[in-house]
Amino acid sequence: MAATYITMAELRTLLGIGTLYLDATVEEVAQASEDILKKYLWFNTVPISGTALASNVATIYTPVPHELRIDQSVVISSAGTVFNGTKTITGTTIYSFTYAKTASDQLAHVVRPYGLVTAEFHAQDYATVPAIREAAATLASTIWNARQMPGATTVTIDGFIANPFALGGTLIGKVKGLIAPYMSPSSMIG
Repeated sequence: MAATYITMAELRTLLGIGTLYLDATVEEVAQASEDILKKYLWFNTVPISGTALASNVATIYTPVPHELRIDQSVVISSAGTVFNGTKTITGTTIYSFTYAKTASDQLAHVVRPYGLVTAEFHAQDYATVPAIREAAATLASTIWNARQMPGATTVTIDGFIANPFALGGTLIGKVKGLIAPYMSPSSMIG
């Protein structure tokens, strides 16, 4: 899947690198910036902390109340091949939901790292929001420069000047002003 918040072609133009680097290398940086942003943006998602399967009924456990409903279509990912895919919910509790799944029984087990449930989301596509695209460009260029400058240093006329770690805790701080209206409340805690 190709990055959409900043495309490979857009990143090549932004960096002025033409075709000097492999497509896979440039795409990896574009995708990394999108992946970072997606952790902070507000989507209709719920983490998956556990799964079980008994008598052709799959159960998905969530560590937080999920607010999903019966007959809602969801996409399950990173929960194991038996559970992944588009499913229609047949039952709910505050911290779990079920759907029909024909497969061998599986005892309940934890999912680490958490899997993800994605429900319908009827909002603007973030790839079309100018502020999100600018944030992706900023992150991608920072990641690119960190890859090109070993030791996180910058060369100036006077010599080397050490920079703070470009990919450290302040990375998302560079773009918070751009993405603030679109941030998930859960990404603002801590």
